[in-house]
Amino acid sequence: MKPSLTAKLLRNTAPWRNAPGWRIAFSGGLDSTVLLHLLSSLAKSERLPPLSAIHVHHGLQAAADAWPNHCQSICDNLGIPLRVMRVQVQPGASLERAARNARYQAFSEVIGAGQVLLTGQHRDDQAETLLFRLLRGAGVRGLAAMPAQRPLAAGYLVRPLLDVTRGELEAYAHEHQLTWIEDPSNADPRFSRNYLRHHVFPTLTERWPQAVTSLARTAEHLSEAQGLLDELAQMDLLAADQPAPFPWLHLPSLALAPLRELSDARQRNALRHWLAPLTRLPDSDHWASWHALRDAKGDAQPLWRLADGDLHRSGDRLWWLPSTWSEFSDASLSWPDPQNPLELPGNGRLKLTGKAPAGPLVIRYRKGGEIVEVPGRGRRDLKRLLNESGLPSFVRGRLPLLYQGEQLLGVPSLAGLWNTVPGDWQLHWMPQTCDQGLS
Repeated sequence: MKPSLTAKLLRNTAPWRNAPGWRIAFSGGLDSTVLLHLLSSLAKSERLPPLSAIHVHHGLQAAADAWPNHCQSICDNLGIPLRVMRVQVQPGASLERAARNARYQAFSEVIGAGQVLLTGQHRDDQAETLLFRLLRGAGVRGLAAMPAQRPLAAGYLVRPLLDVTRGELEAYAHEHQLTWIEDPSNADPRFSRNYLRHHVFPTLTERWPQAVTSLARTAEHLSEAQGLLDELAQMDLLAADQPAPFPWLHLPSLALAPLRELSDARQRNALRHWLAPLTRLPDSDHWASWHALRDAKGDAQPLWRLADGDLHRSGDRLWWLPSTWSEFSDASLSWPDPQNPLELPGNGRLKLTGKAPAGPLVIRYRKGGEIVEVPGRGRRDLKRLLNESGLPSFVRGRLPLLYQGEQLLGVPSLAGLWNTVPGDWQLHWMPQTCDQGLS
């Protein structure tokens, strides 16, 4: 006997029954209306987490101005609290993608720790997603289509209806006499998904009636394959995740040598896994830049520019620098009270321990030709000291230098790489960390 919609929903939400709250993404369309009604009905007989709904108003068409009131009316009838969020959709090449990004950004802002956002995507959506991505040349991760669950902000995104067809949702809606919004833009064939839905899938299903089910099943197989690739990546990254020589430099990094021992395909798989939370990943045509970075001479210090930052190589180590890393000012700063730490715009914090030298003190950045006094070694060229230390080049321009007038008094101790201060004080630099916006 075929399980009911209620039985499927209960089974697919079982792992999340102890969450502090369930938030329903409620557009007012067929899918989310059925999901909301199902959950409202279940809450009368089952012990569920507190339910609430979120409606995102994109402001892209005049008809949408009436939708918040419709959604409010539905939620009032079901006794479910509703929050309406208005967003600005950024212009771009793909209006669909821009609207989706704005929508999920709004969801991320309201999902609390451990809470679950439930969305109404179904099996037909999954099949459309697979075919759409296949036509764009996606890899295994993209062809796995929409995951049934994934992290979202401090909580989770769960799609409990992925094994339900659009036809089942329509039958439930008619049986319970539900009313829903028909978005006029869903009929516009200029949007790729609409074209697939209205022109491609009818032809496919006329010839292959099980096309939607088969494509959705293929997405499940590819999702399993991606899981195995992720496990392999974690194994390969374990060898490369060696302690960095500069533990005070809080940037993601990997040792290059263990990666070099892998085949090209495993290198790409490991790097995709490592880079996924850091940046949008490049398409296959851009991986030649990885080979150029990997194979460059040791002193070349190459970099690979990606969508949200740069992958640098320094010696035999890879370093990830987010785009925000370059957002700092190298202007001079006065330090009127060295007894208190000095905030360096976009560059962390500087503090001085011990008895401060006489002022006025100024912080400047490297221009070249600096000479510093090193106890036991005399006056040394700063560039040579930095070369000896192996400090990555992308850090050197951010190194704060302490001046008294035109005299260079000292350089941060850099976690003991060298002791640069001949007196009874020490300069400590705490670079900006990922928690301060570098990730």
